Amino acid sequence: MRMVMNRSRLALTLSAALLVLWAAPADAQRPRAKQRTGAVQQPVSKKRNGTKQLLRTRQRPGARQQPISAQPPAPEQPVSVQPPAPEQPVPAQPPAPERQQASGTLEASGDRPWAKGISKEDQALVVELFETGNTLLKESIFVQAAESYRKALEHWDHPAIHYNLALALMNLDQPIEVHEHLVAAMRYGPEPLENEKFEYARNYKTLIEKQLARVEIACDLPGATVTLDGKTLFVGPGRHEGLVRVGTHSIIALKEGYLPTEKSRTLMPGEQVTLDLKLYTSDQVTQYRRRWPAWTPWVVMGSGLAVAAGGGLLHLETSKSYSAFDAGITERCLSGCERAPDDLAAMKARGDLMQKAAMGAYSIGGAALLTGAVLFYLNQPQAYRIDPDQGDATVDVTPLLSGDTNGVLATFRF
Repeated sequence: MRMVMNRSRLALTLSAALLVLWAAPADAQRPRAKQRTGAVQQPVSKKRNGTKQLLRTRQRPGARQQPISAQPPAPEQPVSVQPPAPEQPVPAQPPAPERQQASGTLEASGDRPWAKGISKEDQALVVELFETGNTLLKESIFVQAAESYRKALEHWDHPAIHYNLALALMNLDQPIEVHEHLVAAMRYGPEPLENEKFEYARNYKTLIEKQLARVEIACDLPGATVTLDGKTLFVGPGRHEGLVRVGTHSIIALKEGYLPTEKSRTLMPGEQVTLDLKLYTSDQVTQYRRRWPAWTPWVVMGSGLAVAAGGGLLHLETSKSYSAFDAGITERCLSGCERAPDDLAAMKARGDLMQKAAMGAYSIGGAALLTGAVLFYLNQPQAYRIDPDQGDATVDVTPLLSGDTNGVLATFRF
C-alpha cells in the first residue's frame, strides 16, 4: 500500500513540474535578442491575473540575440532644439591679400589682344620671371616678388602680371601703385584673370579709391615744371589726374624768369581737388602804393609858400608905415616934441601890428614848407606783391543793426 502511495506522489510531482515548464513562455527561458533599428515592437496583452506584462519583439531572421541587462533602461534625454546660427554678414572689403590666390598662368594665344607682338623668346623669359615672382609671393618675400614682376612687365604687359604685382604691393603699403596695377589688370575684362580674381580686383580698387584723395592739376604755361611733394608730374602745358594719400601736400610750378607758384592743401579721404596753376613775372605781381595821395605834399608846401608870401606883403606894409612915421617926426618935431602927434602914433602902431603879422606868416609858411617836404619824402611809391588769383587787399564794411547790437562788420580780404 505504501509503495502505491509513494508512486502516486512521485507521479504527481513530475506532472506538476512538467506543467510548470510547459506554462512558462519560451522567451523567458532564453536570452532576449538585441533590437535592431527599425524592429517593430508588439505588446502582449495584459493578463487579468496580475502577471507581469511582457514585451515581445519581432526579430529579423538570423538576428543575434543579446542578453537583457539587469539595469533598467536610462530615461530618455530631452532633445534640445538649437536655433540656427545667424548668417555671417558679407565683409565690406575684399579678403586680405595674403588669402587671395595669385594668378598662376599667362594666356599666350596669339589672337589675344594682350599677347599680340610678343615674341616666343620674350614669352619664355617672362614666364620664368613670372613663376619666380609667384614662388617669392607664396613665401611672403614681397620686395623680391615685386621686383621680379616689374622685370616681367618690361617684356610683356600682361594683365595677370599686373594683378600679381598688385598683390605683392598690398603688403608693402603702396596703395597708389596698387591702384594703378589693378586698373591695368582689369583693362581687358575678366578673361585673362578669371572671374573671381577680376571681382577681387574691382572690389579692392573701389576700396582704395575711398581711402585716398583725388587731385587734378593743370598748367598751360609752356616749359613750366609741375611737382607734387618734390616729384615731377609733367612739363607744361599739361594735366595730371591721380590719387594721393590723405594729408598735407605741396604742389609747385617752376619756370625760369617767372616767380614760383606754390599751393599747399590738406586732403581728406575721398576728397577731389582741381588746381589750375598760373605763373607770373615779377612785374605782373608787383604794384606800388603811397601813404597818401600824391598831391598831398604839394598842397601842404604850396600853402606854406602862400602864407610866407603873405608874410612878405605884411612886412612890406610894415616898412612903409615905419618910413612914414619917421618922415612925420622929422618934419614936425625938428625943435623937439614931448610926444608924437596922434596920427603919427597911429601910423607907428599900425606898423607894429603889420610886423607881428608878417612874423607869424613867416613862421606858419616855413612850418608848412617843412611839413610838405617831409610828406613828399615819406610819400614815395612803395613796391608790394599781390596774389593775382585773389587780387589786391580789400576791406568790406557791413553795418550791423539789431535790437541788441549796433555797429559795423569789417571783412579784410588779402
